[in-house]
Amino acid sequence: MRLVATEYLTLDGVFAEPGHWSFPYFNEQAAKFKSDELEATEALLLGRKTYEGFAAAWPTMEGTGEFGVRMNTMPKYVVSSTLREVTWSGSQLVRGDLATEIAKLKEKPGRDLLLSGSGRLFNELMRENLIDLYRFMVHPVVLGKGARLLDDGGTERVLELVGTQSFDTGILILEYRPSPQTTR
Repeated sequence: MRLVATEYLTLDGVFAEPGHWSFPYFNEQAAKFKSDELEATEALLLGRKTYEGFAAAWPTMEGTGEFGVRMNTMPKYVVSSTLREVTWSGSQLVRGDLATEIAKLKEKPGRDLLLSGSGRLFNELMRENLIDLYRFMVHPVVLGKGARLLDDGGTERVLELVGTQSFDTGILILEYRPSPQTTR
């Protein structure tokens, strides 16, 4: 499996709580994009906070159709050092050395392993150079404050643009893969 990290972002790099700012920009194009993305996904990879939010919402969310069924039934790998159990259908805790455990998951056959949200995990995986495709859904809004996706102190990464797409509402999809040139 390849590891695809997909993140909702504002123009100023905020990624936290996209439900508070992304809905005005979500349209049929975005819905189809997310549906196609989920269809190409074998399993979800989630950090604790994102897992807790998803696990609280998805099982009881109504009107989500096939997308909701897929979210609730597909395999989910949850990286956490504090959770003792995971109860959302198909969830499994990932413990041990992060780089080793994620590399093992990537060796499994199948479609994409999709990381959504999970900023701390995103940054750890980026430092370990384990992300195969970075997918950013940049929304045309500046919040001026809020948790930013990319943390300070990370390792410099050079990325190569491999795809773009735009939606009528102003969302830009930017896809990057790690460049063979790791630094400038």
